[in-house]
Amino acid sequence: MTLDKVLVDLAGLAAIALIVWYFWLSKGLRVRALAAGGVQGALIVVRGGYIPDTIVVERGRPVRLVFRREESAACSERVLLPAFAKSALLPQGQEVAVDILPTEPGEFPFTCPMGMLKGRLIVE
Repeated sequence: MTLDKVLVDLAGLAAIALIVWYFWLSKGLRVRALAAGGVQGALIVVRGGYIPDTIVVERGRPVRLVFRREESAACSERVLLPAFAKSALLPQGQEVAVDILPTEPGEFPFTCPMGMLKGRLIVE
């Protein structure tokens, strides 16, 4: 095997490892919702994913998730919160609030309609 073939194989393996880490092994960004006036809230930027992608809240207190879409990809036009029977249209460049009241502890996903962008709400 020649040196150029070895280098190409190593580069390919490194690319595969990077893809596996990014999509399946990375933890993402986790934040605790801030409370103001009795309402817990967080700003979630939509840009190639949800930033942050994990929000931690207390159960039994109202939550306001504010989404700001900073991209034009069609998949990110809507966010779905199936556990709370909520969804919202996300116009580009605008902030859209989604209000929920989590009554049970657990992990609840929020996604784009195609399931490519993923986030989760952790209720403690």
